[in-house]
Amino acid sequence: MSDQPSSPPAGHKPALRAPGSSQSRFQVDPVAEAAAAAGVESKGRFRVVNFLSPSDAAPDAGVNGDTVRSEASLHSSTGGLSHFSDTHSSTYYLRTFGHNTIDAVPNIDFYRQTEAPLGEKLLRPSLSELHDELDKEPFEEGFPNGEELTAAEIITAKELSESKGGTVKFGWVKGVLIRCMLNIWGVMLFIRMSWIVGQAGMALSCAIVLMAIVVTSITGLSTSAIATNGFVRGGGAYYLISRSLGPEFGGSIGLIFAFANAVAVAMYVVGFAETVVELLDSIDALMTDEINDIRIVGTLTAILLLGISVAGMEWEAKAQIVLMVILVAAICNYFIGSFIPLKSKEPQGFFGYNAAIMMENMGPDFRDDETFFSVFAIFFPAATGILAGANISGDLVDPQSAIPKGTLLAILITGVVYIAVAISNGSCIVRDATGDDNDTMVGSLENCTDAACTLGYDFSICKEGGCKYGLLNDFQVMSLVSGFGPLITAGIFSATLSSALASLVSAPKVFQALCKDKIYPGMHVFAKGYGKNKEPLRAYVLTFIIGLAFILIAELNIIAPIISNFFLASYALINFSVFHASMANSPGWRPSFKYYNKWVSLAGAVLCCVVMFVINWWAALLTNVIVLALYIYVSYKKPDVNWGSSTQALMYNKALTHSLHLTGVEDHIKNFRPQCLVMSGYPNSRPALLYLVHAFTKNVGLMVCGHVRTGFRRPNYKDMMNEQVRYQRWLLKTQIKAFYTPVFADDLRQGAQYLLQTTGLGRLKPNTLVFGFKNNWRDGEMKDVETYINTIHDAFDLQFGVVLLRLKEGLDISHIQDEILTSQVKAPGMKDLLVSINIKDFDSDSSKPSSKSTSCQSSPLIFRGQKIMTWVETTQHFLEYTKKPPMQLSPADEKLLTASQQFQKKQSKGTIDVWWLFDDGGLTLLIPYLLTNKNKWRDCKIRVFIGGKINRIDHDRRAMAALLSKFRIDFSDITVLGDINIKPKKHNKKMFEEMIEPYRLKEDDMEQEAAEKLKAEEPWRITDNELELYRAKSNRQIRLNELLKEHSSTANLIVITMPLARKGTVSSTLYMTWLDTLTKDLPPILLVRGNHQSVLTFYSSPLFIKCFIQYRLCQSSFTVLNRKNVC
Repeated sequence: MSDQPSSPPAGHKPALRAPGSSQSRFQVDPVAEAAAAAGVESKGRFRVVNFLSPSDAAPDAGVNGDTVRSEASLHSSTGGLSHFSDTHSSTYYLRTFGHNTIDAVPNIDFYRQTEAPLGEKLLRPSLSELHDELDKEPFEEGFPNGEELTAAEIITAKELSESKGGTVKFGWVKGVLIRCMLNIWGVMLFIRMSWIVGQAGMALSCAIVLMAIVVTSITGLSTSAIATNGFVRGGGAYYLISRSLGPEFGGSIGLIFAFANAVAVAMYVVGFAETVVELLDSIDALMTDEINDIRIVGTLTAILLLGISVAGMEWEAKAQIVLMVILVAAICNYFIGSFIPLKSKEPQGFFGYNAAIMMENMGPDFRDDETFFSVFAIFFPAATGILAGANISGDLVDPQSAIPKGTLLAILITGVVYIAVAISNGSCIVRDATGDDNDTMVGSLENCTDAACTLGYDFSICKEGGCKYGLLNDFQVMSLVSGFGPLITAGIFSATLSSALASLVSAPKVFQALCKDKIYPGMHVFAKGYGKNKEPLRAYVLTFIIGLAFILIAELNIIAPIISNFFLASYALINFSVFHASMANSPGWRPSFKYYNKWVSLAGAVLCCVVMFVINWWAALLTNVIVLALYIYVSYKKPDVNWGSSTQALMYNKALTHSLHLTGVEDHIKNFRPQCLVMSGYPNSRPALLYLVHAFTKNVGLMVCGHVRTGFRRPNYKDMMNEQVRYQRWLLKTQIKAFYTPVFADDLRQGAQYLLQTTGLGRLKPNTLVFGFKNNWRDGEMKDVETYINTIHDAFDLQFGVVLLRLKEGLDISHIQDEILTSQVKAPGMKDLLVSINIKDFDSDSSKPSSKSTSCQSSPLIFRGQKIMTWVETTQHFLEYTKKPPMQLSPADEKLLTASQQFQKKQSKGTIDVWWLFDDGGLTLLIPYLLTNKNKWRDCKIRVFIGGKINRIDHDRRAMAALLSKFRIDFSDITVLGDINIKPKKHNKKMFEEMIEPYRLKEDDMEQEAAEKLKAEEPWRITDNELELYRAKSNRQIRLNELLKEHSSTANLIVITMPLARKGTVSSTLYMTWLDTLTKDLPPILLVRGNHQSVLTFYSSPLFIKCFIQYRLCQSSFTVLNRKNVC
C-alpha cells in the first residue's frame, strides 16, 4: 500500500473525519492534513488569477512542476475571470523541503500586480488558510483578505486578455534609444545649430550644449532610478511622477507635460515647413507669401503624421527606423562635406577647417537683442527628447531595463554629435558672407581684421546688414557644407518629422494615462483605447488640434521658449521625486539602478527651476502658477487613489518624528486639549454624539471612535479589520477628523478597558471618555447597567475625564437605517447594492429596545451604481421616499431622526448653559468655550450657573466673573443659585421613589443571610442603609432637575458637572437613577466630570509654544495618513 495520500475527485470536498470515527475535531490527522492539501485546499488555495483564456496557455504549462491546472477545478467569482486552483497531484507543494505542507515556496508570480507582463497573478495561501481549523472554510468568496479585484482591475484584465497575442512591444534599442535620438536630433541640429554658433560663438555654444546635457543627464539618472523601482506602465513622465510624488504633483505636471508635447509637434512641423518653403522660394514657387506657406505646409504635414500615428505603433515604429537611417546618413554627409572645401562655396562663407575662422568664431557676437540665455532658450527644446522612450513605457517589453540604457546612451551620443557639429560649424564657416564671387580682396592683406579677409574675401559690407549667407544669416548653411546637399535636406525632413512623430505619439499616451486615473473630471472620454494596442485615437485628435493651433503661429523662435518651461518643470519634478523618495527612507524605495544621488537630484531640480527663470521669467512664473493651481485643485478634489507615493512615506516619517519628540515634552496646562475616546459603536449609528464631539475636537484634539463588539463565540478578526478600513473611509468621506478603533470583548466594560488602556500613541492618547446616556436602562437587564456604571468607574480609575450626552429622543438610529435599507430593497425598481453587517449591538447609549437584541447594523457606504451615499444622503433619500409606500416612520423615529441631525447644522442664536457646580479642573467650562469658537456654535452665548448662599450671591458672582476674565472666556451672564439646597417638590420626590422601587433590596423585610446572598447575586440592588445615607444627595439631583427646567429649558445645550458616586458604596442602579433624574426632560445635556487636574490656567509661559506646534504637526500628519485609496 502506498503511503502517498490519494486525491479526491476534482471539485469534491473530502471528508475531514470518517463517519463514526472517534477522533476529536481538535486533533489533526496527518493523512487528513495531506488530503486537505490535495483536495480541500484546492478551493481557493494556490489560485491563479488568469487573465488569458486557457487556450492561450503554453502547451507545457501544466507540467512544469509549479502548478497543475485541472479543468474540473475551474470556478469563477469575478465576472468571467478564471481562477485555476491547484490539485497538487504533482505533490510538488506536498513535499516542500521533504515535509507534507501546503505552504508555498517563494515565487515571483505571488508578487505580480493585476497588469503583469505575463497576464497572470498567482495567489499564495493566505495566513487564514494555513492557520485556521481544518473544518473551517475561509474565504468562501474565493479571495484572501486584501486581494479582491477592483472593478478597474477587472476591466484592465479583460482588456489584456482581449489584446494578448496582438500587442506590439519594443526593446530598448528600437523603443528607447532610436526614439530618443530621433527626438533629440530634431529641428535644431540642421537649421538652428549654426545660428547658435554664430550668435554665441564656439565656446559658449559648447557651454550651452553642456548645460543642456547636465540637466538632461541628471534627469536621465533620476528617471532611471524611478523606472527601476518597480513595474512601469504607460504614461511616461506622468506615471513616474504620480506614482512617486502622488496624484497632486503627477496630475498637475501630467497635464502640462502632455500639452508641452502637443506644442512640440508644432515646433518640429514648423521647422520642417520652413525648410520646404525655402526650397520653394529658391525655385520661385511660393504659393502665397512665406509665412502663409509655412502654415499651409505645416498643416498638411500634421495631417500626414496624424494618419501614420493613427495607423498604429507598428507603422509608426517602421517609419522611425526609416527616418533614423536617413538622419544618420545626413549627419555623416555633413561631416564628410566639411572636409571637402570647394572654391565655389567660399563666397557663401564655407572655407573648410581654418584656424583663423576658428579663433574668430570662438567668442560671442550677439545680435538682434539676443543674449546667452535667450539663445539657450532656443536650443534647450532640442534636449527635451530624453523622455521620448519613457513616454511609451507601456509599449516596452521591459521598461525597467530599457529606459535607463536607452535614455542615458541617447543623451551621450546626441550630446557628442551636437558638440561636434558646433565645433565643426565654428571652424569652417564665417559668420557673414555675401555670396558674391566678386567680393574678393584687392591689394594688401596687412589691414585685414577678420578671417574672411585673410582668406581673400571682403565681406565688410555685411556689417551694414542685408547679407544672406554665413552662420548668422543662412539657416540652411549645413546643406552648403555637406557633400551632397539634397541629403541634408532629407536629413532635415527626417529630423523634424521623426521628432514631430515622436511628440505626436507621446502626448496622447501621457494624456491617456492621465485620463485613465480620473484625476480631472470630464476627461475620461479620452482614456478609451482602440485596437490591439489600445491606441488613444481621441487623444490623437486633441493633440492634433493643439499642435495645429500653434503651427498657425508659424514662428519657430516664438514656439520654442513656450515649451521650454513646461519641459523644465517636468524635469524638475522628476529630479525632486528621487530626492523626495530618498529622504522619505521608505523600505519600498530600492531602485535597481544605483548610479544616482539624492543631492545630485535635488541640485538638478534646483537647476531646472533656475534655468526656467533665466530663460523667461514671466513664462516660468506662469508655469509655476499653473502647476500650483492644478496641484491645489487635485488636493482639494482628493482623488481616491493609493499609489504608495513618497509623500505618504515622508508624512509617516514626520508623524513618527513629531510623536517621538512630543513624548519628551512635559505636559502643561496651557497645552491641554480634550482628546476623546467616543464609545460610538459604529460611527454612523449615533451621529448626534459623533458630530457634537467633533465640534469641540476638530483641529484641537484627538477623537477616537471606539466600538466594542461582543457576543461572538468565535471572533472574526478579518471582518473587523475590513470594517475598520471601511468606517475609517466613511469618517474621511464625511470630513470627520477621527479614528475608528473596534475591539472584540466579552462585554462593554472589558472592551472599554482595552480601549482605555491601549488606544493612542505617546502624547496622542485619549484623556476623556465620551458615552451616550443609556435612556432605556430600566427596560433591559440590570447586569448591563452594572457594566455601564463600572465602565465609568474604570475611566475615573485610569484618570480619564468622563462626558455623557443625553438627548430625550435618544441617540441610536441604526434601526432606522436598517428600515431604510430594507425599504430600498423591497421597493420596485431599486437596483441598489446594499452592504449590511449583522452585528449584535451591545453599545450602551441606545434609547431603543433593539439595542438589546440582534440588529442589522448598516454599513456607512451604500453603493448606488458608482455613487457612494453616506448615512446623511441615505436619510435624505429615505425622507423623500417615505411619501410613497411601502413604509412610514413612526412619530418617535421621526423625532429621533430629526434630533440626530441637530448638531450638523448651524445653531440658532441661543445659549450654552454651563452649570459649573463643582470644580473638576475646568473641563466643564473648557468644552463650551471650544464649542463657541466653531462657526456652527458662534451665535450661542455662554451662561454660567454656580451654587452659592443667599447672603453671598453678589460676592460669588463677582468672584466667578473675575475668574472667567482671567481665563479669558467670554460669558453673557452669571447666575448664582442660592436656592439650590431647598427641598425638592413632593411629586418629584415621589417619582424618584417610584423609579428606584423595583431595584431596592429591602433587607429589613428578609433574613440577613438571604439579604446578603441576594446582594451578592444582584450587586445592583439598593440597600435601605445606602438609600438613607445618600438621601441628601438624591434630593440634590431632584432639586437640580427642577432648577434646570426653570432656568435652561430653552438652551441650545446644557453642560453640567456630573455627580460622582463613590465606588463600592453607591450601587449602580442608584447612581444611574441620579443621572436619569438629573437629566430627565431637558434639552441636549452634557454631563461632564474632569479628572480633577487643571485644564485651565491664566498664566502665560512661552516655553511651551514648541510643544504646541509639535502636537499640531503630529496630529495633522496622523489625520492625513488615514486617507487611503488611496493610500
